[in-house]
Amino acid sequence: MTIKEFARLCDCNPQTLRYYDNIDLLKPVNVDSWTGYRYYDETQAKTFVKIRNLQKAGFSIDEIRALLPQDDLAIAMAFEEKISEAEAHLQEIKSIRMSYLNDMNTINDKINQMRDRILSDTRNYNPAEEFGLGDEQYREILGKIEDCMKTAMDSIPELPDFTEALANGMPAAPAEQPDYRTNPAYRIVFEKHGWTNVKDFLDEFSDLESGEYALDFTVLADKHANSIPFSNTLLMLLLSKNEGKSTTIRCDVEKSVDGQNHMRLWKKDI
Repeated sequence: MTIKEFARLCDCNPQTLRYYDNIDLLKPVNVDSWTGYRYYDETQAKTFVKIRNLQKAGFSIDEIRALLPQDDLAIAMAFEEKISEAEAHLQEIKSIRMSYLNDMNTINDKINQMRDRILSDTRNYNPAEEFGLGDEQYREILGKIEDCMKTAMDSIPELPDFTEALANGMPAAPAEQPDYRTNPAYRIVFEKHGWTNVKDFLDEFSDLESGEYALDFTVLADKHANSIPFSNTLLMLLLSKNEGKSTTIRCDVEKSVDGQNHMRLWKKDI
């Protein structure tokens, strides 16, 4: 019978049969060398039923190809094995579901601990030598840092919102931003090398235009040990000095390998 007749018998699309032919699952008994028409034998409908049901059950093409020559008992055993695998996977999913809330609470605790550690390090930091700040000035900086941390924590969705988002389909994760050091959209607009403290040259670069900036520090070990409060204090100083501008700044601090302090300010071209 023709491919159309065989497709009607099997209740499928002829395109499906062409696909099975191309991947060597169900080949026609004859192909007219002149017209290229495919012809099937009605007994091949049983093979089609095998393929269709094995596909529905989640068997791979290679698994189906290996099972087709087998008898019904072997295929029944393959179904039982597939059911066992599915049941094991289902139990694993149920176990993950049970641990999900606990894992979420655990990570929230870790986030809070990290925030508290950052705030503690920042409160214990002495900015006088590095930035020339007095106690009152630094208390103001600390208040802004704490407000920023609180805003960041408040922006984390509560668990019910998160589970609702899961149910509705989570949005795609944003693409990771390329390193500004290799990103052609960024250029160095200021740099300083061999300096001792930021206060000695802060005024040289602190007046920023609107835009996206990246501070790139490589510093000696004593400064690197305080990289978090160092970064937080500097960022808040710059944002305070440029209040009202559409300015975003990131700060990276790495350990120097040449015994000197280095600083580069990168700006993204619009």
